[in-house]
Amino acid sequence: MTTEIAGTTPSLYEKDYLAWLEATADAIRQGNLSAVAWDNLLEEIEDMGRRERKSFKSNLIVLLHLLKWQFQPQYRSNSWKGTIVEHRRRILESLEESPSLRSSLEEVLARAYQDAVDLAEAETGLPRETFPPDCPYQITAILEKGFLPC
Repeated sequence: MTTEIAGTTPSLYEKDYLAWLEATADAIRQGNLSAVAWDNLLEEIEDMGRRERKSFKSNLIVLLHLLKWQFQPQYRSNSWKGTIVEHRRRILESLEESPSLRSSLEEVLARAYQDAVDLAEAETGLPRETFPPDCPYQITAILEKGFLPC
């Protein structure tokens, strides 16, 4: 546990996260940089980046419901289609807001695909061998509005 004064009082960061955020923003806005808990602020900025990347990968995994769509055509539903549309929208929005995500898109897709196969196997009951070992879809197709595999 970090403290404002070693071993005594819990910091505002530990007691009230929202109040700490507001106080930090106010201190920076007023130019009172000595009032900023820089270690905590840097930790939060790094966490924000990790959360953004994790969310991006998570949305990609869900978008790969495309596997269920392709390999269980008899169960296709508007709900599945809606899930695909929504998570494609989220990914495109993330790429628009954070273009630097594009540089790792292929790498993230490869990792997300393995997780998506695990999920598809669990949700469909189909054997793992049903699904290709590598993602069968090009990233441009995955992100293309309206793309659904046959």
